[in-house]
Amino acid sequence: MERRYMLKAMDAALRAGEKILAIYEDPASDFQIEKKADNSPLTIADRMAHETISRCLGDTPFLLLSEEGKHLPYQERREWETLWIVDPLDGTKEFIKRNGEFTVNIALVRNSVPVMGVIYLPVKRELYFGAEGWGAYKLSDITACGETSLDRLIAAATRLPEMETRNKFVIVASRSHLTPETEAYIEEMKHHHTDVELISSGSSIKICLVAEGKADVYPRFAPTMEWDTAAGHAIARAAGMEVYQAGGTEPLQYNKENLLNPWFIVKSKYTK
Repeated sequence: MERRYMLKAMDAALRAGEKILAIYEDPASDFQIEKKADNSPLTIADRMAHETISRCLGDTPFLLLSEEGKHLPYQERREWETLWIVDPLDGTKEFIKRNGEFTVNIALVRNSVPVMGVIYLPVKRELYFGAEGWGAYKLSDITACGETSLDRLIAAATRLPEMETRNKFVIVASRSHLTPETEAYIEEMKHHHTDVELISSGSSIKICLVAEGKADVYPRFAPTMEWDTAAGHAIARAAGMEVYQAGGTEPLQYNKENLLNPWFIVKSKYTK
């Protein structure tokens, strides 16, 4: 079943990315920036990406929980055994800054666990995808699936994590949300590792860097929502990583009554 829906999700992410990029690259484009109730920005690209993904996934049997969609009461959502959790444009602040560090995030969640995920980086034309039981992958220089089969896409992709030999312990952290708690964690890691390198990035790219093997950990000691992490969490799990609640061994859970995530750390299951 996941194979069929993986192609759906990949196609949806690529189509949404195309819409976003058309606005992003148009020098005359008006982003039509608004402020949401939580004071976070919303642009026309967010809205168009949401509409595109909603159409693409509309003929699947699963309901959609999207950052830009209607958030139904938990009394209704808790009956959803399987659902899509989507952030049509993750990293809106990075989009507005025009630094390219924004993504399209699509996850399939079953019984509170993200079992399949797709993350697309429109500016870099990179697609990360993974599913429970058959691994995580990265495709470069892709803008559309067309009629290509999933087997051919996997054959053209790089299996994650890539084996990379390095002497440094690499931490990836948020470009826009580097909190005192995160800084304290980085200092603590310097006592445990001889050489620590810090990489700053926006959006769900940070989770992808850990899944890819380019970073060892991603600590997030600042607020995030379920749609910020679900797709990356699925890819990380497929790559042999996990997204743990900070200070414990329990993974993040999804489709909760409160859609706010607790603080978390993304790392290999074997990283202390």
